[in-house]
Amino acid sequence: MSFSAWLSSSRKAQSISQAVLAAKLGVTQAQVSQWETGKAEPKPEHMAKLEKLLGKPSGAPTKAARSQAPASEPPPSAEAPRSSKGKKGGASSQAVVGFEETLWLAADKLRGSMDSSEYKHVVLGLLFLKYLSDAFEDRRKDIVEDDPENDLEDRDQYVSENVFWVPEPARWETLQSFAKHPSIGEKIDKAMEAIESENPALKGNLNKDYARPTLDKTRLGELIDVLSGIQLTAGDDHRSKDVLGRVYEYFLAKFAAAEGRLGGDFYTPSSVVRTLVEMLEPTQGRVYDPCCGSGGMFVQSEKFLEAHGGKRGDIAVYGQESNATTKRLAVLNLAIRRIEAEIAWGDTFRKDHHADLKANYILANPPFNVSDWGGDKLKADVRWKFGTPPEGNANFAWLQHIAHHLDPSNGLAGVVLANGSMSSQQSGEGAIRQAMDEADLVDAMVALPGQLFYTTQIPVCLWFLAKNKAEKRFRKRQGQVLFIDARKLGTLVDRVHRELTDEDLAKIAGTYHAWRGQKGAGTYEDVAGFCKSATLAEIASHDFVLTPGRYVGAEEVEEDGEPFEAKMKRLTAQLEAQLAEGAKLDAEIRKNLRGLGYGR
Repeated sequence: MSFSAWLSSSRKAQSISQAVLAAKLGVTQAQVSQWETGKAEPKPEHMAKLEKLLGKPSGAPTKAARSQAPASEPPPSAEAPRSSKGKKGGASSQAVVGFEETLWLAADKLRGSMDSSEYKHVVLGLLFLKYLSDAFEDRRKDIVEDDPENDLEDRDQYVSENVFWVPEPARWETLQSFAKHPSIGEKIDKAMEAIESENPALKGNLNKDYARPTLDKTRLGELIDVLSGIQLTAGDDHRSKDVLGRVYEYFLAKFAAAEGRLGGDFYTPSSVVRTLVEMLEPTQGRVYDPCCGSGGMFVQSEKFLEAHGGKRGDIAVYGQESNATTKRLAVLNLAIRRIEAEIAWGDTFRKDHHADLKANYILANPPFNVSDWGGDKLKADVRWKFGTPPEGNANFAWLQHIAHHLDPSNGLAGVVLANGSMSSQQSGEGAIRQAMDEADLVDAMVALPGQLFYTTQIPVCLWFLAKNKAEKRFRKRQGQVLFIDARKLGTLVDRVHRELTDEDLAKIAGTYHAWRGQKGAGTYEDVAGFCKSATLAEIASHDFVLTPGRYVGAEEVEEDGEPFEAKMKRLTAQLEAQLAEGAKLDAEIRKNLRGLGYGR
């Protein structure tokens, strides 16, 4: 892997924007961009800081790295070396080659005619089992290195280091030996049962249906062989940065794309999640997602926390998911990163498992415009402080549920909703939105570009709520709302999908941070066509519609300095020349047609 590719992938994997990295290194964002495009290389002092932040790069060293290495030192291996002591660090697993796409293509080739929604549980379950076994073997080697006389089957030696205990029948080498055997499905099911039995935190969350007759055992064995060639840990105790975390997240995105609309039930595009996390910056306290899907909000929050010097224990994670299968995906997604969480299964509206929770941060992507949410049975619910949500649309039920769970002293929330939530006047939604505005609960509104989601073409927006706009971390901003129109941002990654770049994220989050008076964020200014700080009186004049386009106005167009009369003469002459050229071409076409016997 080239240095520029390593730098870009490692930085993104740790959720560090170019701007943040530049600040940490004491350079400009333009310099970081040049390093990532291969137009320049960092100086030795900057390279040393990069290695401290991101680990040592794999592949060819930069000039800076070569200038620091002894003449006799061989060039670094293209493969990241394993630390001799997993618990004591070593090469960052972000430096391991980016094989996600290759692995996906190999695994997808074995899918055959199986439906994607079914196949994802086959693949992700095996990925998790492979991870458990790899982490177990890493710890096993450490135990031997500590003392060759140590008992390798002492369960406490593993659990004490936060490594799941893997019984012998569930270890990967055992399963791999049966890969070509017709009983491989039964062996995997028994392995899953044994792991759940030994690790209560995983109880009821592993897929134990590999022995079913409809699952092709030959393809299943081939899939095991594909996964067997990949080391899913890199000897680094920070397992949130392990290779499996990257693979698992990559596969979730691929399955979401393959399933289309239904994929939205378990996956939110990473650039949307990162926007929420970068704006809210959850660094300490209770983090909650009432419709957590596969746990992406929590994973990104943890990445942000560690990238900014925090510790995993600084946040406590709470979630709820109505789909039992998706809830299991979340448990596994968090378990491979060693994120402890209270994830409940059940309908958030009808059975709120965290009823007494007051969260410091809430991040959520509720299902859009849900009509059958049980509103007819919840008309007098304590959560509806701003009005009873309509039975035919759950958007304002979600917003009020989230507002209800915010800590009154400093609670902040970021919510993804359909654009209609900003302007709808149907079934009392306008009155609820007005009540929320008048209670000064809305902090910011962001209109996002289209095509961000694999699963829907519905235009979406971000709602940011603040329970206390006078809290001491930021400036007092009562009676004000920030509007950001980000619809022109983003880059197409293929014909139909768009992603927000690091620069886009930095622009959106930086604007919000400056507006709320965050230390070190700079001075806020309204920018025509992009952002506007509006008062409640201005919002009232727009009938409490919160669409950013109403407030930010049109982007200013630079004057070119050319007088109007001169410009009109120039453009008229240009038009006449083009019309003359068009007439000439028309005559030539008619002449050619007559030569073929078709013209007159």
